[in-house]
Amino acid sequence: MRPTFDEMQASADSVREHYRGYQRWLAAQPGDVMRSRREEAEMIFRRVGITFAVYGAKDEDGNDGNAGTERLIPFDLIPRVIPASEWHALERGLTQRVTAMNRFIHDVYHAQDIIRAGLVPAEQIVGNAQFRPEMMGVDVAGGIYSHIAGIDIVRAANPDGSGSYYVLEDNLRVPSGVSYMLENRKMMMRLFPELFSQHRVEPVAHYPDLLLETLRAVAPAAVNEPTVVLLTPGMYNSAYFEHAFLAQQMGIELVEGQDLFVRDNFVYMRTTRGPKRVDVIYRRLDDDFLDPLAFRPDSSLGCAGLLAAYRAGNVTLSNAIGTGVADDKSIYPYVPKMIEFYLGEAPILNNVPTYLCRESDDLKYVLAHLDELVVKEVHGAGGYGMLVGPAATAAEIAQFRSALEANPSGYIAQPTLSLSTCPTFVESGVAPRHIDLRPFVLSGKTVQMVPGGLTRVALKDGSLVVNSSQGGGTKDTWVLEA
Repeated sequence: MRPTFDEMQASADSVREHYRGYQRWLAAQPGDVMRSRREEAEMIFRRVGITFAVYGAKDEDGNDGNAGTERLIPFDLIPRVIPASEWHALERGLTQRVTAMNRFIHDVYHAQDIIRAGLVPAEQIVGNAQFRPEMMGVDVAGGIYSHIAGIDIVRAANPDGSGSYYVLEDNLRVPSGVSYMLENRKMMMRLFPELFSQHRVEPVAHYPDLLLETLRAVAPAAVNEPTVVLLTPGMYNSAYFEHAFLAQQMGIELVEGQDLFVRDNFVYMRTTRGPKRVDVIYRRLDDDFLDPLAFRPDSSLGCAGLLAAYRAGNVTLSNAIGTGVADDKSIYPYVPKMIEFYLGEAPILNNVPTYLCRESDDLKYVLAHLDELVVKEVHGAGGYGMLVGPAATAAEIAQFRSALEANPSGYIAQPTLSLSTCPTFVESGVAPRHIDLRPFVLSGKTVQMVPGGLTRVALKDGSLVVNSSQGGGTKDTWVLEA
């Protein structure tokens, strides 16, 4: 049995110092009060419309009957608490990592020095499904490609009982979930206002202001008062609530592709007062759908001519086209080398050890230890396309073995980390459940982030899969002031 780091309990009879005040409060709360608060939270979330759509989901019998259904993401009443010293270390590591990855993406589409240095194989870049040849030689505003990054962090136990943070995944294209971070905090302050007078919790409500500041900072150089819009695929997208929420919070227009057009390599928005030039597009749809003239001709979600306007430097896209070349799981193992190569620094945050199945020795090891490892598709997301060996059936392992043997370069594998646990209010009462953390890192003139992020929790006992599409929930994340 692998040891597990518990965020609140140092031992069975000892609570970690930064949780002591909250633990005393929690111990005094009757179960029926907590249950009624949970019901109240669910009612409010449902009324406000904080839902997400699940595509390809299966019902309890394993059938596809729930595909495309709207669901609430379960909200847990017990916060995840992080002391100031830990957060400051995480913040430094996240700033370093995102800075290096932006340098990497610029290099990929320009000199490709890291390839010539022999640190990343050329085929891993130019053969990557997310590599966009159309971006070669294109200079983007400020040299920044990923303005909004969601970096997934986990903590695992060390032999001495301490816990170490690891980066599990980098999300640099259109990371989602920040609206749940904001709404979770609002809900906690509504349900338990007394807790925020008893604890000095760092605020997160200013995230939309920081996001708008970041977007305005990367507008084309000649623009003094940039017009910023949020481009959504539309109301049937699984994250549409978040798109509408963020546009409203920033005070910008929420647009679809049909609301935009390109004339003389400039982008305009249709308004009741006539065309209005658009300078920055916070896009929440993938590269393939942005411009039917450049990518998928059957896409009705984007705007014809957008790539030409972008290449001409007349509009900023956030995040940049081609950014996904850096957050592919096959590139993830090279991030520590990127940090050393571009910044001349040792990585502050460690990667999870990773086996590259395209390497014959790694593949041999993975095939011999499938029941111990987590195997992931390099292009997979949302908890799909992965095998959690210790929890898998013999049939699932056999199926993955065949897939690996047929296409080894399509997979990576990692040890099964026992993610840290946090007390969670479940049907049986308070019980530990595994969690991760997604801080949102903004890169404009500077790199900045609000303290904390979205804590996701695996609500099934023993489950390590925290994704909302796989039945996970969310928690408020408290960073305590120093």
